[in-house]
Order: sequence, then C-alpha cells, then structure tokens
Amino acid sequence: MVVTRDLKSADAIVAIFASVPEESDLVSLREQAGQRPVLITGAATNDLASRSIPELTGVRIGSRSPASHEVRVRRVAAVDPRAEGDLLVHTAWPLVDKVADDVEVLATANVAFTDHPVLTWRASSGIGLLSLSSDAVWSNRDMLRTVQRWARHVRGISEASTVRVGLLAYGAIGHEHLSACVAVPGLELAAVCDRSQARLDAALVDAPDVMTTTDGTELLNSPDIDLVIISTPPDTHAMWALRALEAGKNVVMEKPMALTSAECDAVLDIARTVGKTALVYQNRRWDSDFLTLKRAVDSGRIGDMFHLETFVGGFGHPCNYWHSDASISGGAIFDWGSHFIDQIMQLNGSPVTSVTATNYKRRWLDVTNADHSVVNVSFENGVNAEFIHSDLAAILKPKYYVLGTDGAIVGNWRHERLLSRTGIGTMAEELFAPADAPADLTLVNSDGDRTLLAPVQPREHGFHRELADQLVAGLPLSVRPEQSRDVVAVMEAAELSAASGSAPVTPL
Repeated sequence: MVVTRDLKSADAIVAIFASVPEESDLVSLREQAGQRPVLITGAATNDLASRSIPELTGVRIGSRSPASHEVRVRRVAAVDPRAEGDLLVHTAWPLVDKVADDVEVLATANVAFTDHPVLTWRASSGIGLLSLSSDAVWSNRDMLRTVQRWARHVRGISEASTVRVGLLAYGAIGHEHLSACVAVPGLELAAVCDRSQARLDAALVDAPDVMTTTDGTELLNSPDIDLVIISTPPDTHAMWALRALEAGKNVVMEKPMALTSAECDAVLDIARTVGKTALVYQNRRWDSDFLTLKRAVDSGRIGDMFHLETFVGGFGHPCNYWHSDASISGGAIFDWGSHFIDQIMQLNGSPVTSVTATNYKRRWLDVTNADHSVVNVSFENGVNAEFIHSDLAAILKPKYYVLGTDGAIVGNWRHERLLSRTGIGTMAEELFAPADAPADLTLVNSDGDRTLLAPVQPREHGFHRELADQLVAGLPLSVRPEQSRDVVAVMEAAELSAASGSAPVTPL
C-alpha cells in the first residue's frame, strides 16, 4: 500500500509505503509524478536491500538501528539554510550500507561515530529516500520543514528572501515582537511605527539600526516592508489590517482579530483576494500550562473530556488604559477571552452550538468594562465550557478545571514572589500577579490518586517561528485565521447574550 502526500505548491510527491514495493510500483509512481521529484519513506525503507530499488535510489540499506531512541539529524546548509542545530527525532531507522557516487546526501544521523544518510536525492532517477519512519516525520514540524526544503532544493527552487517586518504601534507587547524578530531566522525587523517618540526611543535601545516613523501610512507604503504586525488598540485592528493587505503586505494582528465577526470576514476576504497572509498572534497557545493540559487531554489521560472551566482575575481596580474601555477593547470578555476562549476551542474542536453570558457591574464604575463576566459555551459534541473573568474575585478559582470520564485535571494558580535588596540593603519583595506564572496542573484519576503533571516546555518564539516557516517556506500554521475569527464570533455572541438577559445566542 502506498499513501502519497503532496507538499505545498506541488513541490514533490512523498510516497509513504506501508510495505516494501515492487520496482514496477516505483517506476509507475515516477511516471505519474511527471517532473516532480519522488521521496520514498515509511516501511519500504526497512527492507530495501532485498529488492532492486537501490538501482533507483542509489542507496542500499544494511542493518537497522537499535530500538527506537532519540536520533540527532544533521542537515546540510543546502537543504536548510536556516537550520538551528540538530533535529531531534525519536525513532529507529535503517542504517545505510552503501551510497552511489551520484547520490546527494542532504541529512545524516550519527550511530557509533559513523554518519548514516537519512535523506538523499538521486537526480538521474528523480527519486529520494527518507529512511526515518513516516510517523517521526509528520509529527515533527522541523522535520516536515526539512522535507519541504528538500523538495525545493532538488527542483532548484530558492526560498523567499528574509521577511522584513514593520511593527505598527510599540506598546506593551511591542518588545515581545521585537525580540522575536531579532531572534528568529527568516525574520528581520525593518521598521517601528508609533505616535509616541518615547516608545520609538525605547525600541531603538534594542534595535538601534531600525527605521522609525510616527506615520502609519508611511510604514504601510514602504517597499522595504513585507509583513506588518499590528499592535494598535482592538477597535482599529481590522481597519489597519485592511489597509496593510491592500498595500500588498502580509499581516499579523494582535488579539482579538477584530470586535465583530463581520470585520474578521472582511479581512479574510481581502487576504484571499490579494493572496497574502493574515494571522492573529494567539501567543497563549504556547503557554507551558496550556500545552501540558492539551497533551494530557489529547492523550486520553482523563478519558473523554465533557466539562471545562477556566478562570482569570482577582480583586482589584482594572487598569485605566484602553483595556478597560469597552468601546475600544470590546469589553472584559474580549480582553482575556481572546486567550481563554481560544484555548477552550483548541481543547475541544467540535462546532459551537450556543453561547450564554452574564456581565456584572457592581463596583468599578469609573471604567466601562464589566467587573465580572461569565461565559458558557455549548458544543455540538455535548461538551460544556465556562470562562470567567473577574475583578471582584477576593478568592481565586482554579485557572483550569477539567472533567473527563476517567479523571480530572485541576490547574491551580501559583503565587510567586521575587526577593531582592533595596539600595540600603534591606529586603524588597515583589509579588507577581497569578496570571504572570503558569499554573500547576494536577491529574486526579477515578481512584483519587493525584499526579503533578510535568510541564511541557514551549519552544521560544513558537508563533514567530511558524510565521517565518509559512512566509519563507510555505509550511502550514497551527494558528489559522479562521480559528481566530471563530473566537471573535463566540465573544460577540457572549456580549449579545449578556445584553439580552443571558439569552442563548448562536455565533455567526
């Protein structure tokens, strides 16, 4: 059996063989591929020595590596010019016994101080070989990126040049985007725009050579900008995104994508029309506690999840910035909900059937956001989820409370503090807001046994790395703009429900 997998832009055919193929199968596949190269992987790589396939691949397999273990794959610069160190893949693979002189070796793994080819190309036959198992490839984003770059390399297709980034507004999140653009291969910070000269000066401290401007139109019209990251207040996200897309730029918007689903749809329509990328910076998908929770749920540690609660907040006056102005932020539900409702929808991929919500206004009358908001989301598969944001919570609920048919997971807030010395040598103590630290996740099984889950360590600048991969090499993204649009639709429905006495509302 063979399963073929087309890479983006039809760069190549990847043939995943479940069993060792006949030579005639490969010849037929090569004919069907036309001018596209063919890459063989899967179970076929386990027994190539007994067939005449080495005549096509130029590679003869000898023995097999020890049992599945961590493999360090080293790529040559020709196939992955942006490679950062070795690739780590947990698998076992066949050891190459001989490689023909006309075979190009593009990645190797070392066993017993010997480099064994794991990714090759033979131009005379138009066939390459990836001796790692297919599961190890498709579950490892960096390995998938390497396969795609193999396809482009063997066809003589150069990758796009470095993506030049312009930051539109340099507020609280600005330094995070600046740091990522400096650190991630494939991204280059080219310009920063803000109406405040003080903020521009702050950006120049970390990026002294970057171009600065106080004029957003100048940034959008600059031929030296490929991508605009929009960090303006939420009520202007859609307006700036539309202008940037119409100017031929790719776009990343801070969350929420917009304040209405109609605005989101307008952005997506223009992006499709002009052939550009429009994404939302859903950075909380890379939080350690969320990644830990998602891994536990997806792997069935609690059986089938059927109930999920999330909470954020405390007791204190909201900030006096635009975050607390409902006409600009969209309201309290939009502010933190852009993170937590997105996480809820990632934990349960079923369509949303209805939303109910309640907003309370009891104490902080000098701001227009609600003091306490409760959102209930019902899904087609029967799962129910709740999100609470509160500035009136004198005692905190767990950040996560998840029930499944075989157990539960509780995410308790941590109360961290930083101790230091003052200028005269006395102790200074700084308390962190609970939301500034990942929650501790405890798995409780049906017998009551409790296990503190080991935290998943996210890769630094995970979103921006995927962004560079997509714009430079065409790889798919885990954050899709349609998902961010649906988050806005749920929050929009929640605000409509709260305004109508908590009546159920179906998201648009």
